[in-house]
Amino acid sequence: MAVTFQHIPVMVAEVVAALAPRPGGRYIDATVGGGGHALAVLQAAQPGGRLLGIDADPAALVATADRLAEAGLREHAVLCHGSFADLAVIAGEAGFINVDGVLFDLGVSSYQLDTPERGFSFAADGPLDMRLDPTQGSTAADLVNTLSERELADIIFQYGEEHAARRIARAIVERRRTQLFQRTADLAAVITRVVGERRGRIHPATRTFQALRIAVNRELDRLAAALPQAVHLLAPGGRLAVISFHSLEDRIVKQFMRAEAEGATPRLVINTKKPLMAADDEVATNPRARSAKLRVATRIA
Repeated sequence: MAVTFQHIPVMVAEVVAALAPRPGGRYIDATVGGGGHALAVLQAAQPGGRLLGIDADPAALVATADRLAEAGLREHAVLCHGSFADLAVIAGEAGFINVDGVLFDLGVSSYQLDTPERGFSFAADGPLDMRLDPTQGSTAADLVNTLSERELADIIFQYGEEHAARRIARAIVERRRTQLFQRTADLAAVITRVVGERRGRIHPATRTFQALRIAVNRELDRLAAALPQAVHLLAPGGRLAVISFHSLEDRIVKQFMRAEAEGATPRLVINTKKPLMAADDEVATNPRARSAKLRVATRIA
C-alpha cells in the first residue's frame, strides 16, 4: 500500500521569523519536502509573493503541490525536481535571482524514514536503498557490497562518528563473501551482533545507517557546494536560513557563515551567534525536532 508523503516541518515559526517574508518577496526553499515551510513562507509573503521549491524526491514535489493547491497558493510557486547542489542553475532557469530568502531544511523527512520501501530505516525491513532521489545514483546496497573494508570503515567513522566502525566494516565484508546485502533488517542484524544490543534510545545501527545515507546522497559535499550559490542568489538584505540535524552538517554551515562574515570582503552578517533550537513543546509533539539547529545570516552589499 502506498504511503502518503507526510512530514512535520520543524521550527516553522522560527523559520518565518528568520526569513521575515514581505509581500511580493521572492524565496527559495531548496529542500521543499512536504511543503510545510514553503506554505508558511508563501502565506507571509502575500500578496504577490513567489517561491521556488526544489527537492530531490519526486514524491515531495507532488505533496507540496497538493498542499499549496489546498491553500490556494499553487500558482505562486515553481516546483523543480533536482539537487540543491545545482541551486544556481535551477534558480536561474526558473528566474529566481536576487531573491529575498533561501531556506535549507537538511536531512530526511518523516515520510522517507517511515516508508520501508525507501530503505532509510532499520525499524522496518525494506530494500537497502537510502537514495533521496530514487530515480538515480548508487544505493546503500551498492556501497556495502562493493566498497573495500577500509572505505566502509572510513565512511562509518567519519559520517556516523561510530567508534566500532572498523569492526562493523570487517563484519560486513566477511558476511558478503557468502551472501550480498539486500535488506535493511539484514544489515542491521549484522551491526547489532558487532556493537551489541540497544543502549538507551539509540539503536546500535543508527550511526552506521546515518553514515551510509550521507555517503549515498553525498549530502555534505552537496551542502558545501550549495551554500555559496545561495549567498550569490540573495539580494542585499536577503536572508539565508539553514536547519541541520547533526553535528557534521551544522559544522559546515557554521564555518561557512563565519568565513563569509569575517573574510576580506564579507558577504554575510550572522544573525544567530548560537543556533536556535526547537522549543520544548514542539519537541514533545515532534521528537525529531530535538536535534534541529537553525542558523541564520543576512546578505550585505
